[in-house]
Amino acid sequence: MSIVTENYRVHELLIELEQKHSQIDFTSYKEKVTTTLEVKEMTTDQVENLLILTALERINSREPDWTYVAANIYLKRLYRLSAASRGTQSEKGYGSFYELIERLVEIGIYDPLLVQTYSKEEINELEKVIAPNKDELFTYIGILTIAERYLAKSQAGAFFELPQERFMIIAMTLLQNEPTNKRIDLIKEAYWALSNLYMTVATPTLANAGKSYGQLSSCFIDTIEDDLRSIYDSNTDVSTLSKNGGGIGIYLGKIRSRGSDIKGFKGVSSGVIPWMKQLNNTAVSVDQLGQRQGAIAVYLDVWHKDIFSFLDAKLNNGDERQRTHDLFTGVCIPDIFMEQVENRADWYLFDPHEVRRVMGYSLEDYFDEAQGEGSFRQKYWECVNHPSLSRNIVPAIEIFKSIMVSQLETGTPYMFYRDTVNRLNANTHKGMVYCSNLCTEITQNMSPTVLEEERVSDGRIITYKKPGDFVVCNLSSISLAKSVMENVLERLIPIQVRMLDNVIDINEIPVLQAQLTNQNYRGIGLGTFGWHHLLALKGIKWESEEAVEYCDELYDQIAYLTISASKELAQEKGAYPYFEGSDWSNGHYFKKRGYTSDKWQQLEKEVTDKGIRNGYLMAVAPNSSTSILAGSSASIDPIFRLEYSEEKKDYKIPVTAPDLSPSTTWFYKTAYNVDQHWSISQNSKRQKHIDQSISFNLYVRNDIKAKALLDIHLDAWKSGLKTTYYIRSTSSQDIDECESCHS
Repeated sequence: MSIVTENYRVHELLIELEQKHSQIDFTSYKEKVTTTLEVKEMTTDQVENLLILTALERINSREPDWTYVAANIYLKRLYRLSAASRGTQSEKGYGSFYELIERLVEIGIYDPLLVQTYSKEEINELEKVIAPNKDELFTYIGILTIAERYLAKSQAGAFFELPQERFMIIAMTLLQNEPTNKRIDLIKEAYWALSNLYMTVATPTLANAGKSYGQLSSCFIDTIEDDLRSIYDSNTDVSTLSKNGGGIGIYLGKIRSRGSDIKGFKGVSSGVIPWMKQLNNTAVSVDQLGQRQGAIAVYLDVWHKDIFSFLDAKLNNGDERQRTHDLFTGVCIPDIFMEQVENRADWYLFDPHEVRRVMGYSLEDYFDEAQGEGSFRQKYWECVNHPSLSRNIVPAIEIFKSIMVSQLETGTPYMFYRDTVNRLNANTHKGMVYCSNLCTEITQNMSPTVLEEERVSDGRIITYKKPGDFVVCNLSSISLAKSVMENVLERLIPIQVRMLDNVIDINEIPVLQAQLTNQNYRGIGLGTFGWHHLLALKGIKWESEEAVEYCDELYDQIAYLTISASKELAQEKGAYPYFEGSDWSNGHYFKKRGYTSDKWQQLEKEVTDKGIRNGYLMAVAPNSSTSILAGSSASIDPIFRLEYSEEKKDYKIPVTAPDLSPSTTWFYKTAYNVDQHWSISQNSKRQKHIDQSISFNLYVRNDIKAKALLDIHLDAWKSGLKTTYYIRSTSSQDIDECESCHS
């Protein structure tokens, strides 16, 4: 393309941009662009790069809106590249939706079900709903994220799909099995929710919906039994799920400790570390669809004899043969341990295999049904006082010191407060929760899958297994700032719950016991992001009683709407199979949380009478990737910085806090400057309304005193938090996030 033609088009574009962004002074921008073009002939790509980079270098805390200028220019590039692949005119942006679907089905990118399920007339009707102007809601980092990571491309990497088409394909995929007389209307409603960025779906759904590969669920949790076959079968399941883009949480607490006996031979067991090494190799060697290595978190009970070696497993010093740097770790903590820490009392470590053999029960199968009393502490003291049971005696505070040392160096272990979790588990009638997932927001019933029989029949090997509860989490998140400020929660949440519920039926999970668990509990995880963004827009300081009270009020509303939506779905489609006997069915769910207002009591009656569709409903995930896409702050975290740079191969992308302005700046106190006890107070209110858990980071300075960090943990436990996620220390290197859970 000649420089004359290019200059003419640039001149037109500059006029268009200046009219669209009238609040910005374009004088210096235009001068730099035109001066550069006068002295240097450029290709179309080079001109676009010049326009984008010149806009990016102007982004700062005083002029954050330059991000939308850069996004507009990038959109034109995206339209041009898509048009070249599709054979349409780039000026028009979006071409024929039906032709796009046909083409991508033909080349194996889209699932043929799209054209088998929907008629050409239906697809053409949906095309009329697609609103290209919604693309202008994206910031530059947002549009770049969705384009590079989520839009459907050819095998050679050529752009085909455009952002609003991705949203429509997601809606069509998740609602494909709805009755035909209302399906199109439901799809339009789902597209409304997605295209306005009122919500996001989790990364696996965002990336894989409508495509011929990949699955839609975010995270999985497995329980390993204490036998060789279970350990290796679990590793196979983990690798299968990792290959398909799932993050994994694994409970190791049933595995015998180092020095335990095997088949009566004393002292021969190597404990949990060798099995962690195997899982570490799986995480590295079986990557997630070629995009990143597998992500696996392993959990161990704090009373397990291997706890010290487990806590050291991610440290950068010591015996490398005992290190698993690519795993994430979590500790399962009963109330009584925290009491012993606080009282500076002793703690007793046991071998779970020996406990089973000597005591006739598994200690990990119990929890305290009430604060300060219950069956776990009863069984624990029985073990302590039994003369035939070996134990290691250590000061409880010494274990906690090891926890804190590891957290300040590596960010982990995560904390899982098992008694709090199980007391508030709505499905204790069907089992218990031993640990959480990779991102600490999922708390659902778990149990190991056990081999019952394997035999040869007619020349074939037939294996019979008793399937355990292999947890599946299906996630999506509300963009709080946008949804609350535009007052759409009552309209948004019902379609969001329906979309999540439908994932359970259409998703094909390659591990069958996970498929069964998914169907039995129909667990979903409706979450939120943009909490700090919302506070800033409302002019509420993070460190204030007003923020704590508002958190309680808002999440009460979200919980009410979510439970109501699932109740309505149950009336339409039936309750989840394990409803009878659950806390939902007998009203205990509502009583335990003190829901006594008239509206809550009416809802309790309706749920107990008519059922609820989903046994687990709410979970707040990290969602840092999708919050970037949606132009908001991550999860329930305070912002990290007012402005920062995302590193790309050849350049940096300046990013500012969302909706940064002279009026919001004062309400964006950054994470390491926030008193963590205020964050805990907020999360305590939030946790009351979230039936599962919350990915809750704690931000501390690298020079924090041990007592101050201990006080933070004690506050979290006493405040009723179920889990805490990373300890984010200013000395820590960047910590990998759970991609799958970025809902």
